[in-house]
Amino acid sequence: MNRVMRNRTWLGAVTIGLAALLVSGCAVGPRYVRPSVPTPPAYKETSASMSPASAQPIQQKWWEVFGDSELDALEPQIQVSNQNLKIAAAEYQQARAMVQYYRSGLFPTLGIGASGIREHTSENRPPLPGLQGLTYTDLVAQGDLSYQVDAWGRVRQTVESARENAQASAADLATVNLALQAELAIDYFNLRNADAEEQLLQSTVADYKKTLELTQNLHNGGLASELDVEQARSQLNAAEAQEIDIGVARAQYEHTIAVLVGKPPSVFSIPFSPLSGLPPIVPVGLPSQLLQSRPDIAAAERRVAAANAQIGVARAAYFPQLLLTASGGVESGDIGTLFEGPSAAWAFGAGALETVFDGGQRHAVSAEAQAGFDQTVAAYRQTVLTAFQDVEDNLAALRILQQESTKQDVAVQAAGRSVVLSVNEYKGGLVDYLQVLTVQTVSLSDQLTAVNIRGRQTVATVQLIEALGGGWEISKLPSAQSMAWKQKLAVK
Repeated sequence: MNRVMRNRTWLGAVTIGLAALLVSGCAVGPRYVRPSVPTPPAYKETSASMSPASAQPIQQKWWEVFGDSELDALEPQIQVSNQNLKIAAAEYQQARAMVQYYRSGLFPTLGIGASGIREHTSENRPPLPGLQGLTYTDLVAQGDLSYQVDAWGRVRQTVESARENAQASAADLATVNLALQAELAIDYFNLRNADAEEQLLQSTVADYKKTLELTQNLHNGGLASELDVEQARSQLNAAEAQEIDIGVARAQYEHTIAVLVGKPPSVFSIPFSPLSGLPPIVPVGLPSQLLQSRPDIAAAERRVAAANAQIGVARAAYFPQLLLTASGGVESGDIGTLFEGPSAAWAFGAGALETVFDGGQRHAVSAEAQAGFDQTVAAYRQTVLTAFQDVEDNLAALRILQQESTKQDVAVQAAGRSVVLSVNEYKGGLVDYLQVLTVQTVSLSDQLTAVNIRGRQTVATVQLIEALGGGWEISKLPSAQSMAWKQKLAVK
């Protein structure tokens, strides 16, 4: 009879275990679908001149399109030395580690142990036949295995959520990397624009010295007043002060670049090199391509997928937990017989646990997961809209600055001619020095404006490249398979 009961117990445990394994392929929770976003067919500011058919797509080393060897040497140093990038890289590694942590729940837990005891029982213990005053040895070696069946996909969806959060973290890393690259390029071109301003002021100071010399000669000849001489000297000193003041901004840009490449400002310098020429033309592409080429959009979308998996995790709590256990080993009072057949002992079991009442806890967790999903969807759509705005803003800036540059170049040429004419008329006594002073001031202002427009065009080009993703592609995200195992990080 006892044997029959034992067989029935064993059969029942096996039946529960097999049933658990059969339902382990089930998973509750909504199927993930990428949220829809309004995507225009083309950018409002796109023109054939901004994105010609011959233009090459943006490459990963996008800064090389500017053809500046100094910038080409600086940009790679960000990946090696920048501390903010290292922070983002460490956060990504943490996210990868969490994938491995949650993935361990898919496997059984196995433990092994051994114990030995030599015990003498009291002769005065309560009467139990044969146990009073007994001295015995008990040696045990066994292994225990437990496995919580992932019947409703709780563990799998937790792993999925962690994996997608890790992919989002990888996209965050790419976003930080691109932002730092763009910041370095912007600071670098602002520095070179400051050099261009300094070069212009150096030339202006040289011209003003000639004007002061001319005025002094005319004054010595009785053809100009002392007031003219002092006005010319004042104008020269003001231009020299402007030239000196440029050094403040240049030094700050240089220090910022030093920190970006991970170097103390005291040991870092960039040679004088005025900005010249026009920035390159950037291929824009279609708005739909932006969804695949901006890492911040990819990060937001992956967080939507992670939040969707969390809904499944919350729903799985409504179903029973299924547990399989097994243990086996040997036990004997004599080490000589410990590993003989009769010393073997084993056990196998299965169980199920269902929560009947929890005061609304599971409902609250499920509602929280749904609200978290809705939040990430809204954040994703907002990120996409902001990305479209970034592209349109910089396209508009480039279009308007090009128009402004054309008009400003005409103004610079006209102001240059007026300076020549006014100086000649001043020499001939046809106009007073105030006329010369006025046109020279206007000419300097026009030239400085033209220089700054060139700098703004270059900066807007860098910002447009950043807005388009800087050559990044969604295919650069780590795959689900690579998330399962530890890998050496490669910042992209």
